[in-house]
Amino acid sequence: MNIYSSLAEPPHDGITRPHTIAEAIQYGAILFEKAELYFGHGTDNAGDEAFWLTFYSLELPFDADASIFNQALNESEWQAIAALFTRRIEERVPAAYLTGEGWFCGYSFAVNEHVLVPRSPIAELITQGYQPWLSARSDDRPIRILDMCTGSGCIGIATALYLQNVYVDLSDISKEALAVARDNIQRHDVAERVVTQQSDVFDQITPQLYDLIVTNPPYVDKADIDSMPAEYRAEPAIALGSGSDGLDITRRLLRDAANFLSDDGVMIVEVGNSCENVEAAFPSVPFMWLTFESGGHGVFVISKQELLAYQAEFV
Repeated sequence: MNIYSSLAEPPHDGITRPHTIAEAIQYGAILFEKAELYFGHGTDNAGDEAFWLTFYSLELPFDADASIFNQALNESEWQAIAALFTRRIEERVPAAYLTGEGWFCGYSFAVNEHVLVPRSPIAELITQGYQPWLSARSDDRPIRILDMCTGSGCIGIATALYLQNVYVDLSDISKEALAVARDNIQRHDVAERVVTQQSDVFDQITPQLYDLIVTNPPYVDKADIDSMPAEYRAEPAIALGSGSDGLDITRRLLRDAANFLSDDGVMIVEVGNSCENVEAAFPSVPFMWLTFESGGHGVFVISKQELLAYQAEFV
C-alpha cells in the first residue's frame, strides 16, 4: 500500500514545523525524496517509510483508524519524530535498525545490525505451508525443519507459527545473529519447538535427518556488492557476500545437504540475483525455480534424490 499517495498534498518546501501526524508523514516523505534514500527493507517509497518511523515514534499501531492522521503533535512528539528522520538521512541505515523491529509473514521480529532486515519471498511459501513440497504425515510424527543461515530467525520462527506440527532448528555461523534469533524465539513463545545451533553451514550441525531445509544464505556476487546502496552496506557483510559469483555458500549447501535430508526431503534456497550464476555453474542440474504472486525471485527447490543424482556437479 502506498500510504503517501492516500494522504493530502504535501506541504510546501518552506514548512518548518508539522502540526499533525499527516503533516509529519508528508514532511518526512519530502525530506527522504530529496535525500535520495534507498527503500528496500520493508517499504518501497518515501511516504511509507515516513509513516513507519512516525507511527513507531508515537507508539501507534499501524492499523490505527485513519482519523489519527489529523491528530495534533506537541513539540516533544515532533522532536522525537524529527530525530528519527534525521538519523535515517544522515546514517543511511534501514528504518528497521532505527526501530529495532522488522516485519515478516505478518509478525514482528527484533532486528539489529547483526542480522538482515526480514524481506525474503520465502514468506509466501510459509503462508502456503510449503505445499506441495512438504509431505503430509499419515501419523503424528512431527516434521523436522532446518532454517540454515537463519539471521533473525524470521523464516524458521514464522514457519513454526504457521505450522503447529513442526520442530525447527535455527542455524547460523554468527553468535550475535543467534542471540537475536533467541530473542525472537522468546518473543513468539515457540521455545518448545524452535532451538538454535551455531554452525558454519553444516559443519557443526547435530547429525539428523530433516524433512525440509530452508535457507536464505549469503548470495550477493561481487558486482552487486560493489554497486550496493548505502542502506544495504549497513547490513552485516557476512550475511550478504559469498565470493565473486555469490555462490560460495550455495555450493556447500548443494554438496552436503543430502546428508541431512530424509528420503523424501527437499531443500529450498534463495539466491536472488545470483540465479543466473547458479544456472551457469550447474547447467545440467534441473533446479525448480519458483514464482511468487507477491513478488521476488531467485528461489529454487531441489530434492534429496536430485542432490544425490547430481552430487558430482557439486564437488
